[in-house]
Amino acid sequence: MPKIKKKRLGFVIDMTPMVDVTFLLLTFFMFTAKFKTEAEAEQKFVIKRPYASADTSKLPDKDIAIIKVGIDTLTGDTSYYYTIVNELQRRQVYENLNFTTEQRKPQVKVGLDLLDQLIMQTRITGPRTRFAIDGDRRIRYKWIEDAIDVLRKNNATAFNFVTEKRQ
Repeated sequence: MPKIKKKRLGFVIDMTPMVDVTFLLLTFFMFTAKFKTEAEAEQKFVIKRPYASADTSKLPDKDIAIIKVGIDTLTGDTSYYYTIVNELQRRQVYENLNFTTEQRKPQVKVGLDLLDQLIMQTRITGPRTRFAIDGDRRIRYKWIEDAIDVLRKNNATAFNFVTEKRQ
């Protein structure tokens, strides 16, 4: 005996929430999309920039040479001072440059020519020596740039800047 089939009832889906969600997604994607400018679209090469971060390490206690750039209190002129922390290396550098006994101080006032010779001799006597530039904030950048050029000329391209910590 056949069973009586129930009549199918139709169902109704309210489309309003689905349309609302669709438009919300559409506006979200439109606002977060990044469009290329004409210059970026025409660019035929990619620039890979180096990763950089602030180096907050302290200067080493040994094997370091410091170039100090400051204003001389007696004359009021800007001057370079050169210091080698390692005493044995300092003696050897001064002997190679034929310094007199009056000139053999821990900190020597130098010009750019003598600074060039000192950096060259320091790199020869101690290849692991690191360099640092300690500059007064009141001097012009030209003085720091000249010191950097002397370091670059002697292939000492990795060096530190001595700064103070912000409070």
